[in-house]
Formats: sequence, C-alpha cells, structure tokens
Amino acid sequence: MYNNNLAYNTYVQNDIGVESPVKLIQMMYEGILRFNMQAKRSIQEGDIEKRTYWINRSSAVFSELISVLDYSQGDVAHYLAGLYTYQLQLLMEASLSNEEAKIDEVNQVVRGLLEAWKESTDVALKV
Repeated sequence: MYNNNLAYNTYVQNDIGVESPVKLIQMMYEGILRFNMQAKRSIQEGDIEKRTYWINRSSAVFSELISVLDYSQGDVAHYLAGLYTYQLQLLMEASLSNEEAKIDEVNQVVRGLLEAWKESTDVALKV
C-alpha cells in the first residue's frame, strides 16, 4: 500500500509540474470538490477519521490558494482572500458539527469560482 501511495504521489507531483498556472488553479478547485464529496460520504458513514482527513485536504487547498494570491493585481485578490478564509471557516464548522450543509455551501461557492475561472481563462487564452 505504501509503495502505491508513493508512486501515485510522485506521478501527481510530476503531472502538476508540467501544468500551466491557469490549469493548476482549475485543478485546485476541482480537488476541493472531490475532497468535499469524500468528506460528505464520510459524514454519512459516520467515519470521523476520514471526514477529518478529507476536510483537512480541502482546507489545505484553500490555504494554498490564499498563499498564491497576488495582491498587486487589485481588489480581486483581497476579495478572494476573504472568500477563501470564509470557506475555511465553513469547513471547520462542518468538521466540528458534522454538517453536510456547510460542505454544500462551500461546494456551491467553489463551483461558481470554477465556472468563472474557466470562462475567464478561456477568453484570455483566445485573445
């Protein structure tokens, strides 16, 4: 099992290494959605350990998104920092209260961000 995880992690690191920054942000949003789906499943199954694991994975992605914001680009970065921080708060509350609704709220925001990101980067790439 350990060797499989090591191989997978190496593959993922190499795969991410060749992706563009635009694609990486998209992958991060998609990762949050996948991790949150697993967290909800863990809540339904009553598996506290897995719930915590998956929520921590989503939280780590949000933390990374916050750390790469470029505040020199204007107000959007400040807005996103606040939005991401609020999503972290919701995930923490979901973990503490075992509430799927909090995760659903995060997912709704992330789906909107993902859609907006895809639209804005498609337009930018076509220009």
